[in-house]
Amino acid sequence: MQAIAITTIFAVIILLSLYYAPRKATVGGFFGGQSDRGEAPTLWTLVLSQVTTWIFARSLMNAAILGFYYGIAGTLAYAAYYGSFLTGGYIVGRMRAQGATSVQSWLAERFGATGTTAYNLVIALRLLSEVFANLLVVGLIFAAALPDVAGAETTAILVVGVLALAYSAWGGLSAALRTDVIQMSLFLVVFGAAFVALILRPGFEISAVMTAPGAAGAHNGWVLLVVAALQVFSYPVHDPVMMDRGFLADPATTRKSFLHAFWISALCIIAFGFFGIQASLEGAEYEGQLLGTWATMLPGWVFVMLIVSLLVSALSTLDSALSSAARLVVEELRLAPRSLMGGRIAMVVFAAAGGALTLWGNKTLFDAVAVSGTASMFLTPVLVAGLLGKRQVATWAYLVSFGAAIVGAAAYMFRDAPGISGLLYDGHKYEQLLQICVIVLVVGFAAVARGSRRVEA
Repeated sequence: MQAIAITTIFAVIILLSLYYAPRKATVGGFFGGQSDRGEAPTLWTLVLSQVTTWIFARSLMNAAILGFYYGIAGTLAYAAYYGSFLTGGYIVGRMRAQGATSVQSWLAERFGATGTTAYNLVIALRLLSEVFANLLVVGLIFAAALPDVAGAETTAILVVGVLALAYSAWGGLSAALRTDVIQMSLFLVVFGAAFVALILRPGFEISAVMTAPGAAGAHNGWVLLVVAALQVFSYPVHDPVMMDRGFLADPATTRKSFLHAFWISALCIIAFGFFGIQASLEGAEYEGQLLGTWATMLPGWVFVMLIVSLLVSALSTLDSALSSAARLVVEELRLAPRSLMGGRIAMVVFAAAGGALTLWGNKTLFDAVAVSGTASMFLTPVLVAGLLGKRQVATWAYLVSFGAAIVGAAAYMFRDAPGISGLLYDGHKYEQLLQICVIVLVVGFAAVARGSRRVEA
């Protein structure tokens, strides 16, 4: 019955998304998110779109898993990444004040094609990781819900991927914005019901949750919180979904949208983390990325609502990632003509590549976040110097910072390889990640300090 309920509710949500997608596609709407009348998105369209594309399925699962293992420290560590709305809003505001129309235009003015090529490489990897990780969650959910059905995981990944691609390719960014509103509204209702049931559950105590050490102890959760603090300045800039939405509306509306998106998304992430923390407090066994744990721990209808909220968040992120991929390929890389067909071809390529990674790739959800977050750290010294210090950074210093971040990301990804493990701290992977982040920042800031000069206003 649970499997039927999950499949039916999710199918209805997909049909609603198809219904709410714009019937008429224009080039301006496809790449710029404009309405049929050529208008920019409203405040709450931006807010709901920002929130739903950032509390995606991978993030919700990570918050719960970190809560299970490291208690409130783990959940707070992941929630700290949502400070990206504050730093991202600040960065967008400063860039727009300096005349930039996108992150790429700001970088191009200072570093030319070299600067934008390095940046575009990182965000292309980020978009692929978003497609991969959210399709992965879809597969995990249906594998857990339909354990006796052969090929359920693969079939679910393919079907959801194709359906998300279908309405995304029809309307582009305008379709993503419109469907984000309905999907986020449904998410808040569904997840809100599940959360209320959790806090009313016998044995739930907020004091216990807020002081929970987790199944593995809180230490590594606090370590991860420090990692998040080091990454949170650059992290939003390497997310094209957030950055694209930073240049759609007027500056005042954009600033408000980032502030509202911060508190709403942070609360949702912390609330979802409570489900993982409560599972650890009840001594539940960790099964199937917590999906199996919740299936045995929660009442049937609560489990269904929780799973549906994960599926909705996965769907909403897929369409936004694909629309940003189209903009990247067409408007920034100029690998296809600025037409509906050019954008749609780009979406198909990214959807296919992300789907292939899902069926073949790494099954550790947080690694996708940690690797892309580490790669983005080359931007921290550059942005600090350019936006806060009003300094002109030499291209060679930019490239040194970029190289250090890419090497750091690769070191974390291959941390178990014999040649790399010997160079890293002999401890938990988050302690190794902290070591890598510190080295990346030291190298980047040293290069920028040596290769920059103050520019008089």
